[in-house]
Formats: sequence, structure tokens, C-alpha cells
Amino acid sequence: SQSSGRQLGAADMGAEGRAHDPDVGPNSLQRYELSGDEHFSLAVQAGPGGDQRPELVLAKALDREEQSLRLVLTAVDGGDPPRSGTAQLCINVTDANDNAPVFAQDRYRVSLREDALPGSTVLNVSASDADSGSNARITYGFGKMSAKVLQKFAIDPETGRITLQEALDFEDTYSYTLLVEARDGGGLLAHCEMEVEVLDVNDNAPEIKVLSVSNPVPENSPVGTVVVLLNVKDPDSGENGKVWCELSVEEPYHTCSSPGWVLAFSWILTG
Repeated sequence: SQSSGRQLGAADMGAEGRAHDPDVGPNSLQRYELSGDEHFSLAVQAGPGGDQRPELVLAKALDREEQSLRLVLTAVDGGDPPRSGTAQLCINVTDANDNAPVFAQDRYRVSLREDALPGSTVLNVSASDADSGSNARITYGFGKMSAKVLQKFAIDPETGRITLQEALDFEDTYSYTLLVEARDGGGLLAHCEMEVEVLDVNDNAPEIKVLSVSNPVPENSPVGTVVVLLNVKDPDSGENGKVWCELSVEEPYHTCSSPGWVLAFSWILTG
């Protein structure tokens, strides 16, 4: 049995890998043959006493992730008929960290309501590694991001679960970009990007601002006189940001508005 890393060049199989033939002359050991796998070839070196010493030479790059290797070494003498002996060789290929982690996706996109509670799960990311043992053990983390983003989100280093740490506010920030890393036990890294879209919630009431007031209103003011000019807006978006205004007083007043999400209203004397 031999252990081999991917950097193996030649391996002397030692005394247990050499054949012994008590015959002498032409009937003694003449050659070695190797069969069973294309990854290795056989080289035979002469020992100090003239004996033959077989060596395994790496002929093709090994891959721990694909296969384990079993070889047959045959020793043949020069008799007539020739006699031979065989030995089974088991090559245990030790893993080298030649595979970086791989995320299931290079880019993720998530939508999250702005009223999501801290502690809520944003997404579970996952990566795999074709190596084995500690080289395949993955730890998750964030890449270089602003302090503001790091305060909002957290990631579990063992599971890749990303959670919300602080409340969101669509009116403050409507999108976040998270840089996620997966590191294996040998230090190789993989990266993915996650876009978090914050969905607006109707959490803001309309704001009314008085721009100008005519007070008091002369009783002989003509019809069409502007009495009050208002500005009304809602910081929410979409339908949540549209506003409608109505008066709680009877005539002689009515409102006049301009279209849009920021409205200017006038109370106009109608008679």
C-alpha cells in the first residue's frame, strides 16, 4: 500500500515491493511488469548488489475526486518455462486542495418588505467543494462592504443563512448589494453577489404644508380668489405615494389640485 499526493514523481516501493528468486543465472529474476492503471509507469533501478529495484513513476496527473488506484506488479524469471509472481499494490491518493468552493448561483436576487422584523431570514446561500476532509469544509462570510450594510445583515458562518439585523426603511435605502464569500479549509475562496430589493410598505401618512394663507378674507373678494395654498406629499412610493385631498367645510370653497405625487392645492372662493 502506498500513499500518494498529486506532486508524486517516483516512489521506491521498498524491500516489500522487490521480488526475491533463489535461483541463479538465467533462471533468476529477469524483469518486472506493471498493469492495472495508466497513471503510473514502472522504472527499474539497479541496486548496490546488482539486484533490480522497481520504482513507480507518475505518468499522469492524479485526481483524488475521481478514483482510487490498484496495480499489479509482476516479477518474471528467465526459466523455461518462465515463472512469475505477483503483488497487489493499493495506491491511496491523498487529497490536495485543488478545488475552490462553488456557489449554487453566481448572483442572487431577493425582495424583502421594509417592515420585515430583525432576525428574519433573507436567504440561505450554499456552496460545495469537490475536495474531501478539511479541504471541503466551507465557512461563509461577507466580503468588503460598507459599515451600513454590515449593520443591516448577518451571515451564519456554518450554514450560510443570511438574516436581517436592523429594520429597513425604503425611503432611506431601497436596495442593498451583499458580497458573500465561501472559504474552504485550505483557504480557497468563492464569491457571489446578492441584491436585496426593499419593498415599500404604506408606513407614511401624507404630509400637508401650508405655503400661504389669506387671512382675513375680505367679504368683497371676487370669485376665484386663492385663500390658502397647500403642498401635500407622501414619501411612500407607487400607489402608496398617491394622495387625494378633500375639504371638511361647506361652500363657498373648493379645491384645485395639480397631478402627481407632490400636489399643490388652493382653496378658492366660489361666491
